[in-house]
Amino acid sequence: MKNKLGDLDNHLFAALERLGDESMTPEQIEAEAKRAEAVVAVSDQIIGNAGLKLKAAKLFADHGEKIVPHLPQIGKAAE
Repeated sequence: MKNKLGDLDNHLFAALERLGDESMTPEQIEAEAKRAEAVVAVSDQIIGNAGLKLKAAKLFADHGEKIVPHLPQIGKAAE
């Protein structure tokens, strides 16, 4: 999967556009609202993960190599 945070913006705006479709029936609106809730829940997790990575990068930038043992080993198997 090669999604980027910019792709998340596109998904969120697409969900917003679907919610604004005035031709939908009440049942379709309800189904789309549930779908949008799921998209938002996943988006929150993605954004939280990106924020954690940013904090780790900032710690590394501020403190250098000495902070590495305290950071999660992203992309490596746990030992």
